[in-house]
Amino acid sequence: MSTSLGADRADEAVRIGALAPLTPPGWTEAGRHLLAGLELGVRDVNDAGGVGGRPLELVVRDTAADPQRAAAAVDELARLGVAAVAGEYHSVVARAAAARADALGLPFLCSSAVLDALTAQPTEWVARIAPAQSHGWRLYADFLLGAGHSRIAVATQPSVYWASGTGILREHIAPRGGSVVELDMSALGPAALCDALAVQGATALLLLVGHPEPAASVVRSVRRDPRLAGVLIGAPAGQPEFAEWATLLGADGAGIPFLRYLPERLTPLGARVEAALRERLAEAPSFVAFEGYDTIAVLADALRAHGTDRARTAASWPRVATDGTRGPIRFSRAPGISVRQWAWPPVQIVDRDPAAPDRFRVLHTG
Repeated sequence: MSTSLGADRADEAVRIGALAPLTPPGWTEAGRHLLAGLELGVRDVNDAGGVGGRPLELVVRDTAADPQRAAAAVDELARLGVAAVAGEYHSVVARAAAARADALGLPFLCSSAVLDALTAQPTEWVARIAPAQSHGWRLYADFLLGAGHSRIAVATQPSVYWASGTGILREHIAPRGGSVVELDMSALGPAALCDALAVQGATALLLLVGHPEPAASVVRSVRRDPRLAGVLIGAPAGQPEFAEWATLLGADGAGIPFLRYLPERLTPLGARVEAALRERLAEAPSFVAFEGYDTIAVLADALRAHGTDRARTAASWPRVATDGTRGPIRFSRAPGISVRQWAWPPVQIVDRDPAAPDRFRVLHTG
């Protein structure tokens, strides 16, 4: 699948590889929003004259949330001669793509995956638009503590991403007098989870599980259990961001705080992009769509300034200065982060308003 400008100009185009989860078991709604942002970014770059008079062409590959498939796609894109690779939503998949890009000497600008250890060792080939997991999830932990929740339960599944999130929460909450209890959803069904919650006495349950299942079933079970009427359900990974969540759960899906990466006010560019994305998606764009757009804006600036040589593109990460949809984008070496990092995009903790589940409420910013 690719976004092409036509056969008459294809030989002149600067190709950018794009990775996104577009089919199950990938989170396809996130993939659709990410791709919409990437495609709109390419359109706007080309409408403004392209890169040195050459159009950008997006060469899209579906990762389907499969790390091996992502690594193979990076190999293929490198052979096709792309100037850089962009995108991806799932952290474990992005990690595989980043490792392969680093090995091949191919610049990879990661749009939306947050796992701190995106590569095993520090690399000059990979940069990231999204904030690192440790940054956002510490802010989320501060929000929980500030709201009076010090005994936290996490419903979790085996995954590097979920394990990393649990560790971040525990390391931040324990020194402040709180605790984090893990409930393994590979061993518990929703009813057994509710029984365990009632025994543990936790005041908050965080969904560190897949979407739509088992997340939706857990929410329904907790909402219907009178023993758990005072328990806050939270979703730091952002499951309630997308319209599918509200469609599946209705009122049950409201009042569940989650992380998203938007400012109080978009930049003027962001306001224009929001309108265009809304038209393209036929719904309100998520923060993931803005991450996709900003990815292309950064790559276009780097390619205009330094040409299409891969090594020069990667070497330009420290000099990036792009006005994005959510603020000025610069990359640096953040402590403990192995890739060049925008430190930091704006962070909000929001939920769907119980009085109107299609409306979001901003609960905390950082």
